[in-house]
Amino acid sequence: MRQTGRGKRKTGRKKYTYEKPHTAAEYRRRRRQQQVRIQRMLLLLGIALVVIFIFVLGGKLLRWIRGKHLAAADVPAAITKVVENPPDYDVQLLTINDYSRPGLAIDQVNGIVVHYTANPGTTAQQNRDYFEGLKDSHETHASSHFVIGLDGTIVQCIPLEEMAYASNDRNSDTVSIECCHKKENGKFTAQTQAALIQLCTYLCIKFDLTEENLIRHYDVTGKICPKYFVEHPDAWETFKKDVGMELKKYRK
Repeated sequence: MRQTGRGKRKTGRKKYTYEKPHTAAEYRRRRRQQQVRIQRMLLLLGIALVVIFIFVLGGKLLRWIRGKHLAAADVPAAITKVVENPPDYDVQLLTINDYSRPGLAIDQVNGIVVHYTANPGTTAQQNRDYFEGLKDSHETHASSHFVIGLDGTIVQCIPLEEMAYASNDRNSDTVSIECCHKKENGKFTAQTQAALIQLCTYLCIKFDLTEENLIRHYDVTGKICPKYFVEHPDAWETFKKDVGMELKKYRK
């Protein structure tokens, strides 16, 4: 038989279903459910923020407590001595931070490292303040136990029982001294040199060291520091002999 093709045609129209309007009770129920979901999300967000806050604050508090403990503690008696008439120095300890004063303990001091600032004409205070500013600038990791100025002024930045960021892999067992200088050649003024001899003598007595335990930054890493003493090794040897002579006066 011949098909006429007159079967039912699909119109393509969608069938729409209509929901019954919600009752007032159903509307209130759904609204309460939505409010509960929002409250739960806010609660979880609040808990997450509190955990993050405790983690960050706890780390800072731990470093602060550790720094306070170290600052108040004495260096182990086995490696220190009481020194009569120690040199005058201005104690301006840096704030505990990750960039210039980590608050890590030194178990034993085995050497004294001499540096130069490499900033001609700057003062001890300026260099100390630069170290302090690293906690905000995050520019680098650097510090020193002491800085000696052009006029012989000595500023202490780090407690002797704590590590400074100065001498690379010898940070953990040395005390570091930064020295200011007037010119690019790095030569110290007479006042700076005299204060350095006095300070090194004091530290050698305190930690039961000799002039042979005095080292240049150069001796640790090969860096040209302190520049004048590296380029004039005879001047370095003379400096060590001067400290040795001072030590003999105390150890008679």
